[in-house]
Amino acid sequence: MVFIAIIAGAIWGLGHLMKAPVQARLYMLGLLYLAILALHVVLPEGHPLLESTGGSLGEWLLLGVLGSVFLGYRTVLRRVRGRAETIEAARDAAVEPRARGLFSDQELERYARHITLPDIGGRGQRALKEAKVLVVGAGGLGSPILLYLAAAGVGRIGVIDADHVSLSNLQRQVIHTDARQDMPKVFSAEMSMKALNPSIEIRPYNRALSEDIAEDLIGEYDLVLDGTDTWEARALINRAAVATGRPVLAGAISAWEGQVTLYDPAAGAPCMACVFPQSPKPGMAATCSETGVIGALPGVVGTMMALEAVKSLTGAGEGLRGRMLIYDGLNAETRILTLKRKADCPVCGDI
Repeated sequence: MVFIAIIAGAIWGLGHLMKAPVQARLYMLGLLYLAILALHVVLPEGHPLLESTGGSLGEWLLLGVLGSVFLGYRTVLRRVRGRAETIEAARDAAVEPRARGLFSDQELERYARHITLPDIGGRGQRALKEAKVLVVGAGGLGSPILLYLAAAGVGRIGVIDADHVSLSNLQRQVIHTDARQDMPKVFSAEMSMKALNPSIEIRPYNRALSEDIAEDLIGEYDLVLDGTDTWEARALINRAAVATGRPVLAGAISAWEGQVTLYDPAAGAPCMACVFPQSPKPGMAATCSETGVIGALPGVVGTMMALEAVKSLTGAGEGLRGRMLIYDGLNAETRILTLKRKADCPVCGDI
């Protein structure tokens, strides 16, 4: 078969030099193969021409079968690849016109992984860009929330906190740095968010959320994320959110455990007072400074909150409205509780 291999190589090489298409060169090799089969059928055994081609008819037939399998596989692979490219082009053609006029070229590249997600796409990314989200607390939960909302392209992010960065915060509050100790947390957070995504609007409020401003401030935003660590602060956020009809994504952490839920009585879900109608007794709801907290836990829970915020704003998937996710970091377990709104709730019962 060496002689035939030389002829086949010559045909392929000459075709390449003449810039003949691959398909034309394959046709020439096919004709050579048919000619060899014809010689084996017509010429008697032992003929010198058969000896020069080498191999028996059976061997050449087997070679033909293997070649056919290879060419068939190659053809199917090309068709599948072509179909995939066609689908990809059609999807891009559908997304790009919607997104092109809404985002700069840099934004299209920045949010490309969102825009190509069927559950978000150009429409969902536009919803994020037009959204206004208030984050209460720039500490353990607020750190991942703020970073991921900024990275996701939420158009306006407000953050309110009266605290300053301290050394004990840095074990878990990853939005701050060692060099920013004693800086107000909201301004430290603003620096990190702007460094990550300079195209968004950030409104830092260096003060505590109080009764006299809560409703007006929360009313300016579409969604509130509660990253506070006291029952009193959470109850204040809940009252103001119910009064203004705003949903609240609430998270809480302690030691190794955390929880996330979406309070939204305007959409039929309970508010916080439906679930926790009274403040806990002394010693039953200690803060992180009292009980301690594993450093990565607020990262896990805060990131869950950021994810649920993106889902809520874009309408993607099934969220936590009326459900509470409980995370046990020590035993690597999660569970979901169903929450019911109470008709006689003292806060949202008259809605």
